[in-house]
Amino acid sequence: MSYTYDVTMFKETFESEFTWLNGFLRNVQRFKNRTAVSDPLTGKSWTYSELNAECNRFANAMKNNGILKSDIVFNQLYNSPYFVFSYIAPQKLGAISNPANFNLSPGETAEIINHNKPAVYVYDSQITDTAVKALEIAAHKPKIVIMADYLQKYDEAPKGHVKYEDFVEGQSDFDPPIDFNPHIYDEVLRLQTSGTTGTPKGVPLNNINEVLSAHDVMMHFPLTPYDKTMNMTPWFHRGGIHSGGLTPTLYAGAELVIMRDFHPKTTLSYVEKYKLTFLIGVPSVLGLLATRQEKHPKDISSLKGIITMGSPLEKQECIRFQETLTPNIFNGYGTTETFWNTFLRPQDLPEMSGTAGMSCTDDEVRLVKIYDDKKAEPEEVVPTDGVSEGEIIIKCPNKTTYCYSNNKETTKEKFYKGWMYTGDVGTWDDKLFVTIAGRKDDMIISKGENIYPVRIEEAINKFDKVKDCIVTSVPDKTRGEAVAAYIIPEDDNLTVKEVLEFCKNSPNLSKYQVPRYFRLIDSYPTTATGKKQHFKMKEQAKQDLKDGLLLRK
Repeated sequence: MSYTYDVTMFKETFESEFTWLNGFLRNVQRFKNRTAVSDPLTGKSWTYSELNAECNRFANAMKNNGILKSDIVFNQLYNSPYFVFSYIAPQKLGAISNPANFNLSPGETAEIINHNKPAVYVYDSQITDTAVKALEIAAHKPKIVIMADYLQKYDEAPKGHVKYEDFVEGQSDFDPPIDFNPHIYDEVLRLQTSGTTGTPKGVPLNNINEVLSAHDVMMHFPLTPYDKTMNMTPWFHRGGIHSGGLTPTLYAGAELVIMRDFHPKTTLSYVEKYKLTFLIGVPSVLGLLATRQEKHPKDISSLKGIITMGSPLEKQECIRFQETLTPNIFNGYGTTETFWNTFLRPQDLPEMSGTAGMSCTDDEVRLVKIYDDKKAEPEEVVPTDGVSEGEIIIKCPNKTTYCYSNNKETTKEKFYKGWMYTGDVGTWDDKLFVTIAGRKDDMIISKGENIYPVRIEEAINKFDKVKDCIVTSVPDKTRGEAVAAYIIPEDDNLTVKEVLEFCKNSPNLSKYQVPRYFRLIDSYPTTATGKKQHFKMKEQAKQDLKDGLLLRK
């Protein structure tokens, strides 16, 4: 290919230096004495210079223990300083940070360990039992296992594990030498998204994705070096780490305030104390904040905005949030694979409440026809009439790698011709504002957690008193959706209490996956080929809830 100018230096510089880490290191130089991270629970804070030094100690400790480029550093951590260290330090070695839900069961954790084969596993001491059991189950054994004892619960780590402070003791706080060739296509972060089968889905994100996801947030908030952000949801989610979490905040040179566990009283106190400018959380969390602020108001005038993701905003609730918390409410829609892709700005609300907004600046979102036996072509769009339903597809090469790690089958299923086929169904109007109608894949979203019925059904069916079951959801004011399980007994004497106890003790179910509603039945709706019809069961569950036929745990 011929160019009108010499592109050599541009290509060499851009391809090796356009990384999130280099953006962070620029801030270490220009904002070295400015606070980067504050931890209210311990009262500790780190300047950009101090944060870089701590990450260097962790990186050098891993390097001296043989961790190399492209090695996986798996972690299950609450929002804490250790999460920050585990995000930045691996990038200094060309390794890959791989955060996952700390609420996962030992069996689910073992699945991820076997699938990603991490060289390092860092876990919060609060989930020590889960970590120990997961490592017993897993066939793959990480080379290094680190306990991050944030709450100082243990004098020492379990046998074969090491406490974080002991691991980094005596290590250099200088930047480790770069003995690899950085590239903009290098994977630096691998997020986990739930699967409908036994194979976990790892979402690889490269340097370009991290930099441009940060740019996206900086552009849409906007986010500046003078802001202070706090995420009210866990960072292991795409919306957590990228929407006002580590990625954009530290890239912008702003201050990150840590919230380990959400509580409305604590949140509002932090806003007042730290003069926070942006909060990030799901709509149900905003409702709890508004209730607290109405009864016990704090000075939250520093807020420039609250950003929410995960579900649409109802108009009256939106007005309430604008009047009680801040007039600047934002709402984003997207996926783990693609971050947010449509956006509602304060100027759109409350008029466009209930919609998911229109596509983000660098993204394109379309609604295409739905076929039973094939994907629609990206050009086969449905009318922009607000009525015709189509599948939502997304194009955003700035924020996705268009693939899953070691999972060609699911990659082929979800990605096609530069688009991600979300499985979400909706409508769009003549202004291209999208409204979500439902999900093709029957996924349940409860308090921001993605839950797949098939996984729960597989776990319940292991109970010898259960012949079969079907899992769906019912509306829930607090959670958005709550899990409901319909059970066909193998033993006529089976009780709901027994099923509940089995679920609570199952190593394959997380706490948030345990059903809240149960009903014993004789049969459930199926297709002619015997496939479960979850959509019909969902409609029945709504009626059963109204009629009082579902037993609540």
